[in-house]
Amino acid sequence: MNDARAGTPEPFFLRVEDGERFCLFHPPRGECRGALLYVHPFAEELNRSRRMAALQARALAANGYGVLQVDLHGCGDSSGDFLDARWDGWKRDLEAAAAWLDTRLGRPLTLLGLRLGAALALDFARSAALAQPLAAIVLWQPVLAGQGFVTQFLRTRIAADMLAGGDTRSGTAALRATLARGESLEVAGYEVHPELVRAIEALDATALAPRTAPLHWFEVAAGADRPIAPATTNIARAWRALGVQLQLKQVVGQQFWASPETGECPDLVAATCEALKEPANAA
Repeated sequence: MNDARAGTPEPFFLRVEDGERFCLFHPPRGECRGALLYVHPFAEELNRSRRMAALQARALAANGYGVLQVDLHGCGDSSGDFLDARWDGWKRDLEAAAAWLDTRLGRPLTLLGLRLGAALALDFARSAALAQPLAAIVLWQPVLAGQGFVTQFLRTRIAADMLAGGDTRSGTAALRATLARGESLEVAGYEVHPELVRAIEALDATALAPRTAPLHWFEVAAGADRPIAPATTNIARAWRALGVQLQLKQVVGQQFWASPETGECPDLVAATCEALKEPANAA
């Protein structure tokens, strides 16, 4: 890990059709073993996970992977406001980033997605026109059901309204009604467009089975005695039945994307590096 921390990433802006996307490229150490594109999570989870994303990128770069981090449209230091963001636009950003990696490294691509970024990576993998076949997909605590994810997101608005003494009697139904009228909504400092919310709500992991690349799926638990959630094992079982090469593993550590403090999960970094040393095996 000490060697990984010494890496020097290269920041730049990637030109796309409607602006620029901020990128951070971690060059591979020694012989290049592959290219990896990191797909960040949604809204504030992006900021909370930046340190872990950097630690993982440096560790993989030390192991011979060229790693590209990109802030999607309206996120982080990229152009546009969050209100401008659309699901299909984010997939176009990933396609541009993958093309840049192919030009720079010319090696098979691995996708690593966290939370909603994992669902986006899976959806991207289904439809993207890539220069080379995907080598692997890595999922960190993926969002499995878009509707439930949106409900949790909207509840943060209700909690904020409650603290401010506002009217919260109608709950998420009232907020969804606002979106249904085509109006945007401010939640936790992020103004979201109804079109983006509709796309997220339509996500269903059962329909996102990755058929073209081995899959490494990591869940993070607070303790070794915590079982993997039934929803997770059910999806994994369904995907395996479809022939997906899937390895599902639980690691112990902090759920850093949900913590207000900057968090790390060293076991997740180590397990991800270990998984990408060897091809995935059918489970």
